[in-house]
Amino acid sequence: MYHWISAPVLLPAVMGALMVLLMRNDLLLQRVFAIVSTLGLLAASVALLVAASNEGPEVYKLGDWPAPFGIVLVLDRLSALMVVLTAVLAVAVLLYVIGSAWDARGRHFHALFQFQLMGICGAFLTGDAFNLFVFFEILLIASYGLMIHSGGKDRLRAGVQYVAFNLVGSSLFLFALGTIYSITGTLNIADLAVKSAALTEGDAALFRVAAVMLMMVFAIKGALVPLQFWLPGTYSNAPGPVAALFAVMTKIGAYSVIRFGVIVLPPSHPITGTLIVDLMLPAALITLVLGALGILGATTLSRLAAFAAVASMGTAFIAISAFTPQSTAAAMYYMVHSTLAGAALFLIADLVAHRRAHDGLHQSLPPIAQAGLISALFMVSAIATAGMPPLSGFIGKLLVLDALREQAALVWSVILVTSLITILGFARAGSTLFWKAHASAPAGEAPGHPSQTLAFVAVGMLLAGLVALTLLAGPVIAWMEVTADSLFDTSAYIAANQLPEVN
Repeated sequence: MYHWISAPVLLPAVMGALMVLLMRNDLLLQRVFAIVSTLGLLAASVALLVAASNEGPEVYKLGDWPAPFGIVLVLDRLSALMVVLTAVLAVAVLLYVIGSAWDARGRHFHALFQFQLMGICGAFLTGDAFNLFVFFEILLIASYGLMIHSGGKDRLRAGVQYVAFNLVGSSLFLFALGTIYSITGTLNIADLAVKSAALTEGDAALFRVAAVMLMMVFAIKGALVPLQFWLPGTYSNAPGPVAALFAVMTKIGAYSVIRFGVIVLPPSHPITGTLIVDLMLPAALITLVLGALGILGATTLSRLAAFAAVASMGTAFIAISAFTPQSTAAAMYYMVHSTLAGAALFLIADLVAHRRAHDGLHQSLPPIAQAGLISALFMVSAIATAGMPPLSGFIGKLLVLDALREQAALVWSVILVTSLITILGFARAGSTLFWKAHASAPAGEAPGHPSQTLAFVAVGMLLAGLVALTLLAGPVIAWMEVTADSLFDTSAYIAANQLPEVN
């Protein structure tokens, strides 16, 4: 599987370039090749997941330059899981885009979509901190183009705000990387784990500053308080399918925290110690509270979905902040669940907006076409997002609660109270959107709208993923526990890079 490790990066990169150069005036051809490319990405990622599960970490050396001098991609169980999650989400979103004709509203949607997949997969697979920055920038460029797709004043304003905040994060990232390189002479993640633990006392303070800056960058990407304020406006103003794809982008921040927090900056690190843990848990709790309050007070369905994304990241970071194998396994399960549930919610918001020309949550709402089916989909996604039984959100929150029993008094209280607030917010939204609108409709009136079968299939795929995650919770959690154990045994990851000995 050695050369196949580069496939999740090269396949969308090549396809995106071909779409710009050869297919830019043929939407049908773009759709066909986009589907083929994304299904190929899914097949390759599943094969890589199987290989990583059976063989352990493997390093792909671009140009055959050894680490830490060359660019490397590292395949392990965690990176393979996140690439598979990205591919599954991409297939569902692409089907929705074609089914709802979102790609016909502007130019180069499919090319930008492929470049976005390249950036996401590259961020999950890279074994070098500088190339993580490079893939972040690819994400920023492609996501900005996708966000302002089909234009509009509000969308353009939100897009400028999104770029401005992320450019601040990028600048901070460069400062952190420059500082770390000046101290250690390397940016390879495995090499950093070795060299940072052996720093002299004179470099310790500067390294701590760089570590905090690095975690702030990941907090921006993961929408962690106090750096989460860019997300609600950005996601609620983005096109529905684009916001659904963005559901996995915040997970890059969480993934990066796990990767660096376990390998480079663990709580046992002789210089940083528990600094990251001490900063992250309070921020994660506040993030969850603000997300839940945002759900309760949301004025549109898309804004409700955006605050649900904030709340889900708060829950994920609560689990991550413990930095134990059990809490990391819980975080991985919850990240997979929240990605699928959040994406489904954004697509449902788009279905409602298509049928009303808006998705506002106020009293005087007309009924919509296919209201019964859409309301059923909304109910399933609401149950999953709020963490109610029997779906995977309930299991995910139970795993998080069990993993943080030592902080039960505070953590359990916050998670349980915010879950109740979230339930109330979704109940208010659902009754306003569907029940009250149906009750106020004139007798016999049946609004018409194209069926958009493929769009409903896409939403159904995501919700079916949640059902599968619930029914297969036992083997999935067992697999993730093994993955978490392998993460904390960093020797295999470091050995796979075949680093030279430190003199």
